Amino acid sequence: MVQPSWLAFSLSIAVLVSASGSIYEDGTRMLKHRRVSRSSLHYRTPSTPSGIPRRATTKTYKIADNYFGDNFFDGWDFFSESDPTNGNVNYLTKSDAFSKKLAYVQDNGAVIMKVDDTTWVSAGGNRNSVRISSSKTYTKGLFVLDVQAMPHGCGVWPAWWTVGSSWPTNGEIDILEGVHNQESNQMTLHTSSGCTLDTGLLKLKSSTILSKNCDAAANSNTGCAFLDSDKSSYGAGLNAAGGGAYAMLWDDDGISIWFFPRSKIPSDIQNLSSKTNATADPSAWGTPKAHWASASCSTSEFSIRIALCLTRLFAGIGPVRLIHRLGAPERVRTD
Repeated sequence: MVQPSWLAFSLSIAVLVSASGSIYEDGTRMLKHRRVSRSSLHYRTPSTPSGIPRRATTKTYKIADNYFGDNFFDGWDFFSESDPTNGNVNYLTKSDAFSKKLAYVQDNGAVIMKVDDTTWVSAGGNRNSVRISSSKTYTKGLFVLDVQAMPHGCGVWPAWWTVGSSWPTNGEIDILEGVHNQESNQMTLHTSSGCTLDTGLLKLKSSTILSKNCDAAANSNTGCAFLDSDKSSYGAGLNAAGGGAYAMLWDDDGISIWFFPRSKIPSDIQNLSSKTNATADPSAWGTPKAHWASASCSTSEFSIRIALCLTRLFAGIGPVRLIHRLGAPERVRTD
């Protein structure tokens, strides 16, 4: 039985590729696409009731990598440098994180990542935490995060996001992110110049558009963002619902993100950690929570290779942009 903590993640991750995908010699799962004109990469059929254009073809996806249980941490690198966002945090090496029980696997196979919540830290001091990124890089595919419990509360910034080797040229996709006492999930795309959110295509009843310019150099790097209206998509609400699943589909048509509370996870992505030959069909999942169309943001061009990352920390540059809306102090004391 997982013991949820306001400062702990319990999770598993699956990466799926198109059923026509291939594996390169370096072992990286990548998709092999035929060379087509730019116009043929976009939608050729009428839009759905949500206003998001219907994909030209239906694709199924098969598991390429499955991160769960005792072998979960074998596929991840631990970031242990100074926090680039200036948060009150010390990121630990893998050995230190394991020895201090900030990263471990329970006897029942549940993967736990957490912030140190027992050590007394003086005012202005840093608290130990964990940040990891996948050892592999990926180009397109379907990425599924199953969360049983997640951190939340004032001073915490949990996130599941992607980033390339050259930021922001390779793009950053924030799939799960929130700060302090935020009630629902925020999904954001950060890019170089020339990428915008085409709001004319969007009628997402379950999300609110927060910003439209994805350029990291504009508007203090707020990116182009959606806020989910479902309070079970983040923090205390997610934990109360028994967790849920986040899915990000990245293909030639753009980027889409779905969230499903535990009771509504589609059958094709339920319990992926126990499956080796599972296939998934995102076209059957309904309207996504967020969508960035390649027609107004050429994701195939800027997001060439990405890594999967999980992080949590206290205060920092990123959360300051949301401080006043969320009603938390600008800097959080740790004593």
